[in-house]
Amino acid sequence: MPAIAYLECSRCHARLSADTPQTLCTQCPDQPAGALYVRYDLTHLQGRSAEEVVGNDPTSPWSGMWRYRAVLPDVEPVTLGEGWTPMLRSKRHPGAFLKEEGANPTGSFKARGLALAVTMARHYGLKKLAVPSAGNAAGALAAYAAAADIEAHIFMPRDVPLANYVEAMAYGANVTLVDGVISDCARIVGERKQREGWFDISTLKEPFRVEGKKTMGYELVEQLGWEYPDAVFYPTGGGVGLIGMWKAFEEMEQLGWLKPGKRPRMFAIQSSGCAPVVQAFNDGAAASQMWQNAETAASGLRVPKAYGDYIILDILRASGGMAVAVSDDDIFASLRDWAANEGIFLSPEGAAATAAYDHLLSTGVLDASHRVVLFNTGAGLKYTDVTAAALGLKHPGGA
Repeated sequence: MPAIAYLECSRCHARLSADTPQTLCTQCPDQPAGALYVRYDLTHLQGRSAEEVVGNDPTSPWSGMWRYRAVLPDVEPVTLGEGWTPMLRSKRHPGAFLKEEGANPTGSFKARGLALAVTMARHYGLKKLAVPSAGNAAGALAAYAAAADIEAHIFMPRDVPLANYVEAMAYGANVTLVDGVISDCARIVGERKQREGWFDISTLKEPFRVEGKKTMGYELVEQLGWEYPDAVFYPTGGGVGLIGMWKAFEEMEQLGWLKPGKRPRMFAIQSSGCAPVVQAFNDGAAASQMWQNAETAASGLRVPKAYGDYIILDILRASGGMAVAVSDDDIFASLRDWAANEGIFLSPEGAAATAAYDHLLSTGVLDASHRVVLFNTGAGLKYTDVTAAALGLKHPGGA
């Protein structure tokens, strides 16, 4: 496992020490301050193949996302078995693969980022962590904080899917339900964190959730035979996974594991009821504007303004990708379609990706020969109440 060389600002490129906990860049001349990237000394890996470094021993204690420990911080992990999720090939679309992140602990991709963030929090000796969440990050923080004996303080909208609230409470987290959306929750954390002694592990306001999420990039490439796909469809609220995967691609190219210049087109998928990144992309803007009256049943996409929007937009343009909005009606139509015809119960966010894929096939942006990875970011069963409401279903027992 490598030593962290420094933390680098994504805006001004200043270098900060990783010896103590950091949140955002302290050197940025302008506001908002830039999110930080973890940079490693990887010289010991130069000239070594991916297969040699990662290995393929199923009996190894380093499993799941920790198989990529050579490009993760040199610390003892807090792990519940996250990562190495299935890559499922569509039976109807020969070029489409579904990355099933619902197989993670707590049923979503959030397990990756929070596993790494809580691991580093324990390493630094932090005792109280706080996060605003649209739902799945709440459950993931609550679980990993419980495993690490750290206090978790969670703020989430009152109308989150029931499973998110139940799991956070069951794990013993301190949960506050807020009348509003995730940006309202973030404001409360920001106002209280100094007084309460909380360390804020909000999306991109600390550097290690990106490190956990980047393992999705390593994984999808390894599962495709150490080759890039043509495109990646990523449901985008805060966008940490998209940012993390792009960082993984950069690292793999630096190590010589992949050829530069052939990265996949990145597609950021949002709901038409909350599409700030889509609007900014279409306007040619460098950052998004706060989306007013955000409304979508895909709770993970109800993020009125992502802190890392400027990074997301840069990645979309650099990759030749785009931001795509789909309606909630199309989301739930695709959810039913994939359940009935593929045997996969998507989350609403995952169904946004499949709906967008169908749209881009129909409009000729992509064709069936393109090898595409679609991310289902959470298990559909975590959204039973939301999906039942969308499909007009009631409890058969009358409850």
